[in-house]
Amino acid sequence: MFNLLEKAILAIALIRILSGCLEIVAAYLMMRYNDIEKALIINSSLALIGPLILIITTTIGLYSLADKIAFDKMIWIVLGVGLIIYGVKSN
Repeated sequence: MFNLLEKAILAIALIRILSGCLEIVAAYLMMRYNDIEKALIINSSLALIGPLILIITTTIGLYSLADKIAFDKMIWIVLGVGLIIYGVKSN
């Protein structure tokens, strides 16, 4: 089955699986400690990891499409990802 998948798709999927596992471990730690301060620290750590995962997976995807997408469209995609991160993180 893995021979049928492109390397970029496999890398993106594995990174997303790793990210999901981190979320599950974080939820477990929050329940285990049963302390609001520690839960907020764990949640804040996840808030730092989430955008990093988004940037890494988008970069892998764009790198694999570099020869198929025009440069100006790639700039729009990068700007779009930047605006998503800015919109989510700004208060």
